[in-house]
Formats: sequence, C-alpha cells, structure tokens
Amino acid sequence: MDFGLTEEQRMIVDTTRAFVETELYPHELAVERTGVLPVELIREIQQKAIAAGLYAANMPVEVGGAGLDTLSWLLYEKELGRANYALHWTCVARPSNILLAGNAEQRERYLMPCIRGETWDCLAMTEPGAGSDLRGMKASARPDGGDWVLNGTKHFISHADLAGFAIVFMATGEEQTSRGPKKLITAFFVDKGTPGFTVREGYRNVSHRGYTNAVLEFDDCRVPAANVLGEVHKGFEVANSWLGATRLQVASTCLGRAERALGHAIAYAAERKQFGQAIGKFQGVSFKLADMAMELKAAELLTREAAWKYDQGTVTEADMSMAKLKATEVLAMVADEAIQIHGGMGLMDELPLERIWRDSRVERIWEGTSEIQRHIISRELLRAVGG
Repeated sequence: MDFGLTEEQRMIVDTTRAFVETELYPHELAVERTGVLPVELIREIQQKAIAAGLYAANMPVEVGGAGLDTLSWLLYEKELGRANYALHWTCVARPSNILLAGNAEQRERYLMPCIRGETWDCLAMTEPGAGSDLRGMKASARPDGGDWVLNGTKHFISHADLAGFAIVFMATGEEQTSRGPKKLITAFFVDKGTPGFTVREGYRNVSHRGYTNAVLEFDDCRVPAANVLGEVHKGFEVANSWLGATRLQVASTCLGRAERALGHAIAYAAERKQFGQAIGKFQGVSFKLADMAMELKAAELLTREAAWKYDQGTVTEADMSMAKLKATEVLAMVADEAIQIHGGMGLMDELPLERIWRDSRVERIWEGTSEIQRHIISRELLRAVGG
C-alpha cells in the first residue's frame, strides 16, 4: 500500500478544498441560524459544482461521473465533509450508487437526471419500529396483477422533501430458516406524486441543520412491476452489493470535520495567551492536541486502508466497520476537545466548532450505530475460529 498521493489525487484534494472554502463556507452561518437551505442557493452552487466537475463525481465515467477510484473518492468526500452537511450534500450531490443496479431503462429514468442535477434520490429503509433491525420492517408490498401495492411508513428519510423519487425497501414475503421465519425484502422506485405516496415533514434535528428528514407514508400505493430495483425478494442483496462503501463515506466526511476542528484548536492554542504565554505551552492543552492528532491519524489510516482494500477486492465488512467506528468516535472526541481548548468561545456560533460538535452526534447512529459496527467486527473475529 502506497501512503503517498498521486498528482491527480492532490489535484482532487486542492480543487475540492478550494471550492468548499470559497463556495460553501460563506453560507454556513446563515444555514445554521435559520435551519433553511434556500432552493435558489442550492441551484446557484449546484451549477458551480457542475462547472467545476465536482457534481456526481462518485459516479463512473460512462454515466457522466468522474470515475474516481475508492481512495480518490474518499479524499474528495473528506474535503466536502469540512462544510455544513446540507450545503455539501445537497449542492454538490453524489447520487446513491444503488442507482447503478438499475436496468438500462431505470438508469435513464432515475440515474441520469440525478447526475445532471435535475433531481435527487432518497433511500427509504428505516421505520419507526425497526431501526438497525431491517428484517423487522412492517412496511410491505404485495403483487396485484402487473403491479405492486405498497403500504406502511418509513421515517428519518434524508432530503426526501427535495428528492424526485424514493428507493423504498418493503417486505414482500417470508422464508423459513434455521433461526425461524425471515422476511424477504424488495426494493422499489416510487416517484413523488404517485397516488398513495405522501411525504410529510420529519423531526427537528440537533445535527446537520438545513439537512432535512421526512416521514414517508404509503397507503395502497400502486407501482408497476417495472419499478422493482434488482430482483423480487433480493432487496438486501442489492443493498449489500451497492451500499457497502457508504460507511467509508461517513468515515471520510467525519475526518474532514475533525481536521477542521483540530486546525482551529491548534491556531487558537498558539495565539491565545494566559499567564504570560500561549496556552499551547501548557501540558493541559498541548497533550490534548497531541492526542487529537494521533487519534485522527489512526482513523485516517484505517479509512485509507479500507479504501485501498476495496479497490483490491479484499475489503471485509470488519474493515469498513472499523473505519466508520473509529472515525465517528474520533470526530466526537476532537470536536469536544477543540471546544474545551477554546473555552466559552468554543460554544459560540461565530466559530464552526459548536456545529461540528452537534453534528458529530448523529454519525455514531446513522449508517449503522457504533454498537452495530462493534457487532460486525466481533462477529468476523469469532467466525474465524468457528465461534
């Protein structure tokens, strides 16, 4: 594994960071204070991102993306992750890789408009009574003639208010296993405006202001069989094949925010004077900086290794879980310590630290909680010895 970056990767980092600092940072405070990301601003930044070649950069070249390898993509994600989440996720959108699982007609209808910036996608898995236990979902779909009829509720669905369609996972049957009955899951494309499909305002969230969530309700919502993504009863297989690297994406955006927080802490420790000297000279502060830097580097190395192994075809679930777990927990620690170093000023919204601190909380919950990541890691360790 080569720890150095190629010239192209350095260019990706520099270009993305410059865009973030020039086009996203200036709008952070307004979005944080209002909780609103105006559509006009979205469109303005979106066009600049498209012109800069940063929009939908996670997609393959053959469909209009940048065709980045996994490590390059994660370096790009890290730089975007420095900014307010709503700004970078909405204005510099990265369509879900699961759209690549669609057939030619589905790609043209759903994937390409997302890549062109005409609309957004959203994924609907989570339910009020089934969080990490996706097999416990109650929402279901039944065949009826040439259609499927969907019923149930999904919640915590990110940016569903903006999305033109949802990729919805529904229970469509049941199979018997050695551990008892297990639900079979199927993924469906559901267009906004389809009768029986309602998008309701979600919950107010302490993390990621301006980045909305919604409640999706399905009441005898009828979709054609052509809207099945992948195969019937194979929704988990589709998700596992195409969504695995999202844990690395979360890890990378966390690294960007943690690095930004550490930068503020270092600068403040060098310039803030108490008792006649810079506070960075006191071990109570300098040791914090050392620990923050060390933990951040460990998280980055775990993430880069997983990215490298992903492209080699040797990555394991535990590799990705370790990266996600470490990066999200390091972000929480770095954000907290950065505020401690700043004292009272760290909690004021003139600095991004209180936002980074708030935003860090959700990272240990979505895309698999820290407990789920530890379960995946320990399960892989035990399987190796027949446990």
